[in-house]
Amino acid sequence: MQRGDSLNSPFVPFSPNPSIQQGTPTSTPPLKHTLSSSTSSNLRYSSSRKSIYDRHLNRSQRSELSKASFAFLFGEMVQYAQKRVNGIADLEKKLNLHGYSIGQRLLELLLWREGRSAKRETRILGILQFITTTVYRSIFNKPADGLEKSRDNEDEYMLIDNDPMVNSYISVPKEMSQLNCAAFVAGIIEAVLDGCLFPGRVTAHSVPTEQLPAKTVFLIKFDDSVIERESVLVVTRAL
Repeated sequence: MQRGDSLNSPFVPFSPNPSIQQGTPTSTPPLKHTLSSSTSSNLRYSSSRKSIYDRHLNRSQRSELSKASFAFLFGEMVQYAQKRVNGIADLEKKLNLHGYSIGQRLLELLLWREGRSAKRETRILGILQFITTTVYRSIFNKPADGLEKSRDNEDEYMLIDNDPMVNSYISVPKEMSQLNCAAFVAGIIEAVLDGCLFPGRVTAHSVPTEQLPAKTVFLIKFDDSVIERESVLVVTRAL
């Protein structure tokens, strides 16, 4: 699958697809995250002198990370990525790639924790429910806010997040209003789909409303091979 394939959808993307719009790279002003970038030089270690790598994976299953720590780390990652891109589309692509690497490791961790009880999803609805519940809850401690199917295209589905946490701590200048940092989450979703043999393209689109100004829709466009397999499974089950 080519990750840069164009997106044939009636939905207007929040930012231009770099493979569709070939424009002149433009410089972008630095983003600012809401937390101070100053850190202490003294690192704290546990009394046992063991690092996080010594912890059992199941023992830390329900542990939570401070939102302040996540906001600082994510903000630094966005600033780091911004220094190495040309334009908003390139920045979103970089965030998507960062999220993709996280999604690969997250899927491996979730399957390891499920062990022998892990179920291999073979249907589109099953894998989407796995993402909206298990995957999303493991990251943000809550399920996704919605899941819809496109009425016009058989291969398109929409996962909805009314208030993405990754956008809560990023201050975007007016000249970069098209930027949606939830492209990072789109990369995570795409990696999970690829790892479960449901290849496709996932992009983040801002769909603000009066009640939900930060609402984001993750548009999932599956490859033709996935749709063909789904059709065969439907016919086989009907026989």
